[in-house]
Amino acid sequence: MTAAAPGLLRRTFRALRIHNYRLFFISQVVSMSGTWMQSVAQGWLVLQLTGSGVDLGVTVGLQFGPVLVLGAWAGALADRVDKRRLLMATQTAAALFALILAVLTFTDVVTVWMIWVLAGLTGVATALDMPSRQSFVYEMVGPDDLANAVGLNAVIINSSRIVGPAIGGLLIAAAGVAPCFLFNAVSFVAVIVALAVMRTDELRPSKPVPREPGQVREGLRYVWRTPALRIPLVMMAVVSTLAYNYSVVLPLLTKAVYGRGGGAYGALSAAMGVGALAGALLMASRARPSRRLLVASTLALGVVTVLLAAAPGYLWGMVLLVPLGAAGVLFISTTNSLLQLNADDAMRGRVMALWAVVFLGSTPIGGPLTGLIARGFGVRTAVAVGGVSALATAAGAYWTLRRRQLRAGTCEAPVCLPDGPAPGDALSEAVAVRADGAPAASARAASPS
Repeated sequence: MTAAAPGLLRRTFRALRIHNYRLFFISQVVSMSGTWMQSVAQGWLVLQLTGSGVDLGVTVGLQFGPVLVLGAWAGALADRVDKRRLLMATQTAAALFALILAVLTFTDVVTVWMIWVLAGLTGVATALDMPSRQSFVYEMVGPDDLANAVGLNAVIINSSRIVGPAIGGLLIAAAGVAPCFLFNAVSFVAVIVALAVMRTDELRPSKPVPREPGQVREGLRYVWRTPALRIPLVMMAVVSTLAYNYSVVLPLLTKAVYGRGGGAYGALSAAMGVGALAGALLMASRARPSRRLLVASTLALGVVTVLLAAAPGYLWGMVLLVPLGAAGVLFISTTNSLLQLNADDAMRGRVMALWAVVFLGSTPIGGPLTGLIARGFGVRTAVAVGGVSALATAAGAYWTLRRRQLRAGTCEAPVCLPDGPAPGDALSEAVAVRADGAPAASARAASPS
């Protein structure tokens, strides 16, 4: 191990030194593994009961649709209430729905309509949970360690994305799908207990916003008139809808383009998961998010996606999915961090609700759209459309940001996109970063923004 390695490790996992975040991190490792286990088992159960891909699509739509419908309202709720208590309620509800599905499956009375009802209810719980969970990270770690914590959250998601389905597959083969649902129900207990025993005096809760009419519209107007929020959200909306539809693209590539079976599909998914995990660790090792990383990761996502569309065979596809997974996670994590750091305390829940809407809520729109393009023009064309849309998004964002900097007189070079925020943004007023990359609170940031 080189002399720099211990320092890199400390920097990569530095948010874990915070007691409350450490509890949250450990509980999320358990819970997210259970969530992925249930996802695999639920899809397998629907196919066992109906054998219909349409029914499987309906299940996915019911689980993600509520985020699209309720997301903005859930953000207003997150700004009005204690986020920790709301998370305990949503996690308890999700545990109850998983337990009901386990009991129905163990007793062999489950039908597809029951799965749909529970998927819809779980989607409602997710819609209420997402804005609070995303903005609660800021309350646990503060602005200095936010980017690191967001990167570590991505590590959890992508490692559990590999481990959860693997354990789920073994359980399904050995004992059926019901134990997967039961494990998921029990896994929520870890999160509920972690939230319950946190040191509340070490949290940085935002002041609850009084309930007033028009708070959802107020949140939308706030984001639209704030370029530091509007630009990342528009980028996320375009990329999530047109380019980030790998649950549709990967099966189609495997079967229709490469002529392979289920084992090959699993290997492609694993390759992308490995890349995503690497991207999450890279994000966690950075001192802070930056506009340069936002544009660069979007550009990389577009370039690799276009190369994937033209890849001559299965092995080339597998190789390209590794950097594709890394670029995707860097893009998602960077938008998440920039939005939280640039949002006012009173608006953070609503801002992160919009992030959830354009990220998860775009699935019921982007998935079918990608499928239609693939059916009408071919799978490679559908993949290429996603890549070109990401490239156009990167170019548009670069041009917009550079034009703002030139207008503000902060850019003199022909190519200028500084790592730091432009003057006047909330982030520049909240935190200053020294030349060595270590964050130092500014005078105005004596209390977290």
